[in-house]
Parts: sequence; structure tokens; C-alpha cells
Amino acid sequence: MIRSQSTSDSVTSEKNIKNRLQVQRLLEPGLIISSSFGSDAVKGLTQIPKTLPPRYFYDDRGSELFEQICALPEYYLTRTETEILQKCAGEIVRITGACEIVELGSGSSTKTRILLNAYQQQGLPLHYLPVDVSAGMLEKSAIQLLVDYPSLQIHALAGTYELALSQLQPSQLSNRMICFLGSSLGNLNPQECDVFLSEIVAALQVGEYFLLGIDLQKPKPILEAAYNDAQGITAAFNLNVLEHLNRRFGGNFDLQQFTHWAFYNESEHQIEMHLKSRRSQTVELAAVQLQIDFAPGETIRTEISRKFHLDVMQQQLKAKGLVPQKIWTDQKRWFGLLLCQLQGT
Repeated sequence: MIRSQSTSDSVTSEKNIKNRLQVQRLLEPGLIISSSFGSDAVKGLTQIPKTLPPRYFYDDRGSELFEQICALPEYYLTRTETEILQKCAGEIVRITGACEIVELGSGSSTKTRILLNAYQQQGLPLHYLPVDVSAGMLEKSAIQLLVDYPSLQIHALAGTYELALSQLQPSQLSNRMICFLGSSLGNLNPQECDVFLSEIVAALQVGEYFLLGIDLQKPKPILEAAYNDAQGITAAFNLNVLEHLNRRFGGNFDLQQFTHWAFYNESEHQIEMHLKSRRSQTVELAAVQLQIDFAPGETIRTEISRKFHLDVMQQQLKAKGLVPQKIWTDQKRWFGLLLCQLQGT
């Protein structure tokens, strides 16, 4: 049998992509229901008030819904940060030079393409380490990037930020930049933020870079509209947490008995997302041997999204040795992008 030229080219292309892609699963499937992963859900659901870590948003379905959120007219964050990146990407490349890019919470890697284009235009090597808890989204995005960037090398890390940062190997290039975009830092309370920045410092060598995107403080109506979109996509994203728990831990949450509730807490400068129980009910997570009682109107806080002051954030970064080299904002100063370099003591 004679193989057609198109079939041969396809096989060669697939082989080329496989040679440029390494996927490392930091959480093996058999270990997902374990003290290291499920204990945070148990802890959050047994305290008062009840909470869940944002990581439970991001199963494959949750990741797809979040990509839809990013395109909503009310959700200014992605659009504004993208505009800033498009204007400053060339300057980032000039500052860092050849640089391995590590992205925490990579999702579809849409904004990363702006950086890859800028490095490619300067003829620099392209090394990318995307990190995401959704292995499905991670692999799908990585394969598409490898098709679109023939010289790109990808080492994808499927797992949590903490695991990825602790297991990073020395960069194969002369420099490294860890990217944390989308104001995901806002999902961490002040104590968690302090620990996270220490983990960033530990993962970098002196002279390497940290690119941080943060959502800035702004009027309450703008903020609340971004988390209560007219199409109900954010509500679906929030409720999908319960579907994720059902599947992951053998749960029996009835999604019809919970409603999405998001508001801006002005005293704490943070959006809070909750799931509110419609009635008195008891839910079981069989795999972790947990029963959870809900009173009517009782909530699970699924996310905080802190809104930052640019000057205060600069001081926090400097205190960790992450010295801002350049700061960019949009014209309305709704969003900030900070390129920091780790300085020696």
C-alpha cells in the first residue's frame, strides 16, 4: 500500500509536535481523592462560614466556561489586560532578552500568544511551561500552540501552582519569567498572597523575572456587573463547582437548590462569589465520608477577587525582593501589569 503524500505529511507533523511537547502530571489521577487534594474541600465545607478554594472551579467544563466569561462585554479584565500586553510586549522582550516563559493558570494561553509573537519577532527561542489544574485544557492548548509556532518547545505541568513552583527545573535558556496574569493573585487572601510571593521568589534565580497582572480598585457598579453577567455564564461557572465536587468526591449536590450570589465587599476591597442554599438540606460527599448541613440562605464562599492599589502592591513586591522594572496601565487605570526582577540580598 502506497501512503499518500498528505498522509505522510500528517504523520510527520504529528511526530514533530510530540517531539516538542512534554506533559508532566503533578497530580496522578489515582491520587486526586487524597488528603493532599480533598482535605482543603473538607476543611472549607466544615467551617463557618463555609468556603471552597478556587481550584475547584477548574475542571475541564469550568475551564471552558471561564474562557466564555473572558469574552463577555461586562468582564473588562481580560480585554483590558490584553490591550496592555499588546502595547508593552515588545518592551518586555527588550528588558528580559531570551527567556523561558512559565505561566501559572495558563488556560487557553490566549494572552501568552502576544508574548510568544514578540519573542519570535526578535528571533529568540521559544520555551513555554504552562501550568494548569485542568489537564484537558492544558493539552488541548499546548497542541494548538505547537501547530502555530513551529519552533516552540512546551513542557506542560498539570497540577497546582504550589506543586509546579516547587518542582521547576533550572531554565534551559539564560533567563526565566514567571507570568501570573488575569489578576489571579486577587483570589488569595493577604496571608495566602504573602506565602505565594515567597514561593515565586524561591522558584526564581536572582536576575529572573515575574510578570504580574492585577485588577485595580474602581467603582462598585463596574465591579459587580463583571461578576453578574446578563447571560448567566458566571452563574453557571460558579454552580459547576458543585458538579465538580459531585464527580470528584461522590457527592449528591442538587444544583437546582443553590443560587449564584456575587457582590463587592467595599471594606475589604474584594468581590465575593457565593453559592446560596435555597432551603434546609444535607449533602454527602461519599468519597471523603462527609455530610454537610445547610440552613436556608446559608452560603459557600467559592471565590474572593481582591482589587489592588498599585502603590501598595509595589511595596509588597519590593519587600520580597521582586523589584518592579516597569509598570503599565490602561488609560482608565483599571488594570496594572508589573514586570519585576528578583534582586539579590
